[in-house]
Parts: sequence; structure tokens; C-alpha cells
Amino acid sequence: MSDSTPTLPIMPVSRRKRLVGFYDLSIEELAAKLQEIGAPAFRAKQMYNWGYEHFVESYAEMKNLPAALQDQLEEHLPFRTMTMVDSKVTDDGDTYKLLYETFDGQVVETVLMLYPDRATVCVSCQVGCAVGCAFCATGLGGLTRSLSAGEIVQQTVDAARQAKRLGRNLTNLVMMGMGEPLQNYAETMKFINIIHDPRGLNFGARRITVSTSGIVPRIDALAEEPLQLNLAVSLHAPNNDLRGQLVPVNGRWPVEELLAACDRYIAKTGRRISFEYALMNGINNSDETAHELGTLLRGRLCHVNVIPFNPVEVLDFERPTVEMIDRFAAIVQSHGVPTTVRYSRGVEIDAACGQLRARYEASRGKSGVQPTI
Repeated sequence: MSDSTPTLPIMPVSRRKRLVGFYDLSIEELAAKLQEIGAPAFRAKQMYNWGYEHFVESYAEMKNLPAALQDQLEEHLPFRTMTMVDSKVTDDGDTYKLLYETFDGQVVETVLMLYPDRATVCVSCQVGCAVGCAFCATGLGGLTRSLSAGEIVQQTVDAARQAKRLGRNLTNLVMMGMGEPLQNYAETMKFINIIHDPRGLNFGARRITVSTSGIVPRIDALAEEPLQLNLAVSLHAPNNDLRGQLVPVNGRWPVEELLAACDRYIAKTGRRISFEYALMNGINNSDETAHELGTLLRGRLCHVNVIPFNPVEVLDFERPTVEMIDRFAAIVQSHGVPTTVRYSRGVEIDAACGQLRARYEASRGKSGVQPTI
């Protein structure tokens, strides 16, 4: 594992044609692509087996494919469209940060977190983010572009491969890295369907969590999907005044509209929603705010994850003390709302989404957006 930070440019929005690779295709699309280049469609099942069960890293490792076909595929359908340029691991070996360069010179991040009972990958779905939450490093430079389904799939497969090397199986996936999944809805759903396919990775839908800052129409769309996905909503404040300062999309879909969409989601799916609450000292952690949050969510099929703020050098927010964190969670819990404190993993390797990218920009003399409160 390298401890050095690679010097990679943060490029403007790419004008190059999107590069389609192996991981972008469903098994049916892969069969059609094979026929297009004059190869038999049955090879698609073999290739899926190599890619998603054996975690090979190139067509050359697919031993039952003719060498000529391997060459054709590499020319017409690159196996990987991103290059892993660095990886970092915490001292205890439980958290891995994987850093990629995309085909058009962008930088994206993935985090693999190992727990005693599970192994979770946190994937990115965009380069940057357009939402611009005041406390998040990802949105400092705005949105460069959305990732393709294949670029998100590759993150997942690489994490599964790394977990396997460590004697573990990848058990959970959260779309809580760089970007807003519901603003990249079509590619997000294609990604999920590819990794869920039993002929491929066979990753259970109930082990996938889609996070959103509150894009109401897409929450309604997600409720209509046939897969039993988990939904996490980044709430961070119980009222419009405070949430409007922290989460800009609140101006478009205020708290009452967001919760109405959450209620429709619960009614349609019967599934519990997780509300994510980044706790910041002196901002959204008062006793009054805790009571307001508990009152707001009481009676809903939900769970609150209190996430103590992960410090970011370029942002002027602070993590509360342990006593403050526990007190806030206890107050919310006292209203009958299931509440858990979840501390960020990998602080020493900038594992929170967007932090490493923010460091790159700072090292190049670029100033990020300053907090508004």
C-alpha cells in the first residue's frame, strides 16, 4: 500500500465520448456485443463467471476464451475503464481507501470497511457533486460529471476482490461516496441491476443502501422499483431554517415535502428508512434540536444514524465531544425513535467522501466554497 498522494489533475468536464467497458454491460448486452464483433453469444455467460465470480482483472485471465477474441474485446470493449492509482489502509487494517483515475483524467474514491460481522464498500456515483452541502468536502468544486454504471460496478468488484484477498466476503454496499445517486438515477439503477444479477455478482438488494440528500421525485421513483433496496436520507436538521443552510436542495424540497415522500416510500415498500444526521458542534447538536428531531420522526418506520462530523481541514465545522454526541442521541431515542451513533472510519486516511479530492485541490492553490453558517 502506498502512503504517497499521487499528483493527478482535476480536469474540467470531459468532452470525450463516453468509454463503454465490460462492467457497463448487462449479460444480455454483452451477448449482443459479442455477436456484433462476430463471436458467439454463449461466451457472455463464461465472461460473467470470470468477471464476477473469479474477479479476474483482464480478459487474458479468462482462460477458456480464444486469444484472438481476448484481443478483439480489449479493442472494442475495454475490461477496465478506470485505473487504480493509489490505495491506503488504516493502521488497524480495517479500512481501505481506493483511489481511481478515470479514462478522462478524473479522480474518484472508494472505501472498503471491514467489521467483525460484515464487509462494506462505500462507492461513488459522480465526480464531485452538485448538491453542495455546507459540511461536505465532495461538493467544494461542484459537479464535474456523473459516473457510468460500469465505473460504479468496477469499484464494487475491486472492493469484493480486495475483501476476498483478506479472507472476507463483501456483504454490504452503500452509495454514500462522492455524488448524489438520485441525480444519476439511470446509471445508479443500471449499476444495481448488474451487481444484483444472479448470473454475475449476485449481490442481494437488501444489502444495498441508496443515499439521497432529498430528491423527492426520485424517492417516489425508487419506491416503484421492484428491488427491495434500503433508502438513507441525509436529513441533518429538523427544520427548514437550519436544513436550508446545510443542505441547499431543501430550498426546492423542504422538510415537510421530503418527509411526505418518505412516508409514501414506507407505505409503498414497507421498508424502514434511515435518516442520516451529521452532528456538528454548535450547529445542529443542541438539546432543543434533538427534541425537535425526535418529535418530527416519532411514529415513523425509521432509524436515525447520528454521525459525528468527520473533520475536514478546509471546512470550519467541529465534531462535538463524546458526551455531547451521546446526549443528543439519547434525547432523540427518548422520543421512541431508534437511534445509533456511527463514528466515521478511516479518519487518518481521509476516508470520508471527497476529503482526499479536497486535499488535491488545496495543494494546487484552489480555494473551496466556504461554509455559509
